[in-house]
Order: sequence, then C-alpha cells, then structure tokens
Amino acid sequence: MLNRVILIGRPTNDVELRYTPSGVATGKCILAVNRPFQSSDGQDADFIPVITWRKLAETCANYAKKGRLIAVEGRIQVRSYENNEGKRAYVTEVIADNVRFLESNRETGSGQNGSQNQDPFIDDGKPIDISDDDLPF
Repeated sequence: MLNRVILIGRPTNDVELRYTPSGVATGKCILAVNRPFQSSDGQDADFIPVITWRKLAETCANYAKKGRLIAVEGRIQVRSYENNEGKRAYVTEVIADNVRFLESNRETGSGQNGSQNQDPFIDDGKPIDISDDDLPF
C-alpha cells in the first residue's frame, strides 16, 4: 500500500508553531493549491491543511511565510473526533515529511542588512576578476 502526496502551493498564513507538553515542535498552515480548472462555485484552488513536526516544523515557521511558494511531500491522514454538538467530525490533512522552499524571500531590507538578501548570482555570465595565483589548479 502507498500513501504519498506531493503538493506545490502557497501558505495562506504563516506557520503556527506550537509545542507539545513534552516539548516536541509542531507546525500547521493551510496550503492553497491551484486547480487546473474553476469549479461551478468559482473556486480555483484547494485549501489543504499541512502539519509538520520537530525540526521541520521549526524550519517551516522561520521560512514558509504566507504567500511564499513551497513544495510539500508527505502522507494524507484522516482523523475524527466528537465535536461540541456530540457529532463525529472528520479532519483530512497532510503530514509533511519534506518541505522545499521554491522562492527566495520576497522581503528585502526589512530591518536587515540588505547584503544578506542580495542574489549571489546577480553578475552571472560576466567575467570574474581573479588572479591566476588564487586558482587551485
């Protein structure tokens, strides 16, 4: 049997980072994933809850900001609970094993040194000024 999912989308909110009573980090966000069509109700995206754990949760809380394109790999989990009205409620979510950040940080200079956000390949294709003595070969 196989339960794997890969999603590419944008978080609708910054990751909500929390800790269990035993100190394990967990993060949650809603991932907006575009559909290839528009449904009859006019919706053109699915909004999928994504859960992360441990170090991945902390990393996502730092870097998976609202609107930033990410790829999520994980498994689908369905759980149920009894709600306030005494009815059984079901929740479907993706438990992420791996998250890739597909865009650089869009914010530049916001209180940080501007050189930290500068593209290191900005001069790509231009000659590099380096002496032969500095080359290892």
